[in-house]
Amino acid sequence: MGLLDLMRLMSMQRLRDQERRRRQAQARDGLIASRTKRKGSPCQRDDNSQGADLEIHSGPSLPEDIWHQIHSLMPMRDAARASCASRSFLHSWRCHPNLNFSKDALGLNENACQKGESARFFYNQVDHILKKHSGIGVKKLKIQIDSDYSAKDNCYLNKWFRKAVTPGIEELTLILPCGAKYNFPCSLLSNGSGDSIRYLHLAGCSFRPRAPLGLRSLTRLHLCFVRITGDELGCLLSHSLALERLELKCCDRIVCLKVPRLLQRLVYLLVSGCADLVIENEAPNVSSFSFGGDSTVQLSLGETLQMKSLRMNCSGSVFYARAELPSSMPNLEALTVHSDIETAYAPMLCSKFLHLRHLSIGLTGALIFPAYDYLSLVSFFDAAPSLETFNLNVWQRYMEDVSVFADPVDLRQMREVQHHNLRSVKITGFSSAKSLVELTCYVLESILSLECLTLEAPQSCLRCSDRDNKSGKCSPLARDILMEGHRAVMAIRRYIEPRVPSTVKLHVLEPCSCHAVEVEMPCVS
Repeated sequence: MGLLDLMRLMSMQRLRDQERRRRQAQARDGLIASRTKRKGSPCQRDDNSQGADLEIHSGPSLPEDIWHQIHSLMPMRDAARASCASRSFLHSWRCHPNLNFSKDALGLNENACQKGESARFFYNQVDHILKKHSGIGVKKLKIQIDSDYSAKDNCYLNKWFRKAVTPGIEELTLILPCGAKYNFPCSLLSNGSGDSIRYLHLAGCSFRPRAPLGLRSLTRLHLCFVRITGDELGCLLSHSLALERLELKCCDRIVCLKVPRLLQRLVYLLVSGCADLVIENEAPNVSSFSFGGDSTVQLSLGETLQMKSLRMNCSGSVFYARAELPSSMPNLEALTVHSDIETAYAPMLCSKFLHLRHLSIGLTGALIFPAYDYLSLVSFFDAAPSLETFNLNVWQRYMEDVSVFADPVDLRQMREVQHHNLRSVKITGFSSAKSLVELTCYVLESILSLECLTLEAPQSCLRCSDRDNKSGKCSPLARDILMEGHRAVMAIRRYIEPRVPSTVKLHVLEPCSCHAVEVEMPCVS
């Protein structure tokens, strides 16, 4: 049951109680009238009793456990307010299970006071709330400090953790500014206090587990900008046998990440922003792997027959994906690769992605000299007979030498291989690059199952149509990017629209009219 359903239940129950009290009052009024007729005197005591009954009633008559459930589903600020207005919530507030301490959750307005004053107010508020809290029944604890943190504030964190981290806690999140000098007290998670934790998220601190912590219920571990070594992490992992998701971001003190075979339940592994790293995975059931970082990272993913989803964000990943992955990960179903530098085109090979259904490729970096040949991506179509969706995100400036209008000779054609499963193709950042036009034409002529083709010219990061855009205007675009966006639309009208079959829906997203600019139509002989 969601919060809205529970609030509707409260409202309905409140109406029933009001109707019940109205009938009781009518019955009492009838009784008083009857006694008055018989005795000729008012019954002041009954009137006082009725007033007293209404005074102590602070809500509909629901069981106490339902009140606690309703209260636990409220955001913390609303829960605190409700405890002031309702006696039914007052007791449950002292053992509220979900504690979220961040400036947003506490409603602190940065503009209302100076930065230092805001930080002091934050610490005082959290201190006050935890002093009133019984420390019993905490299920989720989140502490997020965005700025103004120094070593002298360590005593606050230690005190808060001692109060709230007790047996039964299930989720623990600590987010500090990058480089904060705080050593997370690992002893808090020993002696049974950490046995119930299922989710542990630490950011911006030191975490040095040198002995087993007993995190036997831990299913998800997320470390970001955490100072921890590979040996310390290995000690933690070897005793967290229930772990299902492991996420490591920018933990640069880990030189070698060894994921032990003992982690039989591990299905998701994410490693990002860790340079000069060796990754050795022995967990046999990892089905989803996400990697982002330097191309010098050495990957040894062990048994990969279970690998269904892969995300890679590093230089050269497009070539690597086509050349290596069909043989090393034959059962991939979803593949996302992003590269800012590609020194070689996608090769034409005989190897196949027999089970690949969703493919996303991002080429958004220094693809200027030489210009990338997008038509080479046809190699992925030939290798993936089960492909259903294809998304391509490109970014290329300075089109003088590669534009289809600069070289108006006949478009190249690849060997036609009919595809019967690919239904949706989307190209974001579409330009007038000749090879990109050629790739799009190939899609229209060779993919018989195609239902939808979306071509999006370069757009502003913040658009006038965005709900959170209060200015009502698109963010500025460089003039050369804007002009290329209009040339891209011209290329679509001239070379692509005439090839669109009646069975295919073509969606063209042009540059917003906020960026009106005059573009001369290129003369093509």
